[in-house]
Amino acid sequence: MFLKVFIMISKNKLKYIKSLESKKKRTEEGVFLAEGNKLVADLYGHFPCKLLLCTEVWRAHFPMVTAEETIIVTEAEMERASLQKSPQQVLAVFEQPKGHFPADILAQELCLALDNVQDPGNLGTIIRIADWFGISHLFCSYGTADVFNPKTIQSTMGALARVQVHYVDLKSFIEAQPEAPVYGTFLDGNDIYEETLSMNGLIIMGNEGRGISDEIAACVSHRLFIPSYPPNTPTSESLNVGMATSIVCAEFRRRMR
Repeated sequence: MFLKVFIMISKNKLKYIKSLESKKKRTEEGVFLAEGNKLVADLYGHFPCKLLLCTEVWRAHFPMVTAEETIIVTEAEMERASLQKSPQQVLAVFEQPKGHFPADILAQELCLALDNVQDPGNLGTIIRIADWFGISHLFCSYGTADVFNPKTIQSTMGALARVQVHYVDLKSFIEAQPEAPVYGTFLDGNDIYEETLSMNGLIIMGNEGRGISDEIAACVSHRLFIPSYPPNTPTSESLNVGMATSIVCAEFRRRMR
């Protein structure tokens, strides 16, 4: 592969980078944008790098990092290209992954699903949680935030290198694996700490305001509730979806020890 290196960034290239804020443009190009020393380092090697913008200082420290096109920029140029309030020394455009999974995946391992989670930051946080607890596949409804949104990518802190995210019709996906246990969190569910939890199946987390939709709730075989402490005392109305996901995943993994 011929690798191109430039010392100056053009107006057209700046315009292209800014255009990647748009989901339509990211989808058309099949790419996503990542910024920051650690994030780029974590993702590099997992996804083909199409474009690399970096300062001379960064390049001197990481000469082994290559891309189809590399542009050496000044800090002022990086500030103009960056989507971040506090730009670092590197910005990269990676090729979007094309994830695959076996048809009976829920019989083989524990997976997560999101039913219309809207906030890109919440999605990124949940990908990090999945990574922390060794969950390799996250299934999202079509109404869930875009995993390649720059805010989501930044929030993953590199976890996308190890967690595959798939967009599916959740109802059809679940119905295609009728023997697999399906868990969901509900205010009228059973205490998670007293329920029998399996080592495989699907954990569904719902929308920030509405929870799991009625259509998907009908597919849930095990309704779980995260109790507050102490019982029967005034407390917050609900947990953030990221916090709730962390608690649920931790309890599943604790049972496996």
